[in-house]
Amino acid sequence: MMKILVCISKTPETTAKIAFSNNNSEFDTNGVQFIMNPYDEWYALVRAIELKEATDGSVDVIHVGDSTSDVVIRKALAIGADAAYRVDAIPRDSAFVGHQIADHARFNDYDIIFLGKETIDYNGSELGGIIAEHLDLPFLSYVSKMDVNGSTATVERDIEGGVEQVQVDTPFVLSAMKGLAEQRIPNMRGIMMAKKKPLHVIPAKEMNSYSEITSYSLPPEKKGVQMIDPENMDELVRLLHEESKVI
Repeated sequence: MMKILVCISKTPETTAKIAFSNNNSEFDTNGVQFIMNPYDEWYALVRAIELKEATDGSVDVIHVGDSTSDVVIRKALAIGADAAYRVDAIPRDSAFVGHQIADHARFNDYDIIFLGKETIDYNGSELGGIIAEHLDLPFLSYVSKMDVNGSTATVERDIEGGVEQVQVDTPFVLSAMKGLAEQRIPNMRGIMMAKKKPLHVIPAKEMNSYSEITSYSLPPEKKGVQMIDPENMDELVRLLHEESKVI
């Protein structure tokens, strides 16, 4: 019987228009639709639920955020998590979030702590290592396949130039990527049951901040398509060399 924790993040929907306010120091959330981070939802959460079903275990989810995140957390419960915890704080940086999650996990004896390989807004891939360091646990990143036999997991993870296979005993921390599971869509029964499942709000632990956002900036706008006369190969070569820098 496995006890599993899945860390979930809230991210802007992939088609959201990105803008900044307060002298480019804050992300402008006006008109932005938020979703559960896809790597957390599609791969980490679903694989955790599969393990729960195979071992008659349990799955908790945890999120650091304010009450505006509750709809995202409820979706995790609708997909199949048993209980949810929300640390009632605005996430400041990965160090802050990792400290909060580790503080909760330290006293709950989880066999596996799952999270997505990264969030689609910051793409930092920092959180898993931070949680594992706080808890003094093994950390397996970029996992695309996992088989579990008793308390031993055999995982495959992407590395530069190939795939690495590793065996690890529980407890451990794992970041999930494409291939680990297939997306599940909440059904009506799951949505109705989610309303009855517990969502515990817990206070944040005080800690010092190690970083702060000073400003945001948008990347340069992409140029439109340039049409080159097929007879003018010299110009094409020049553009590829000087502007695109691909040759």
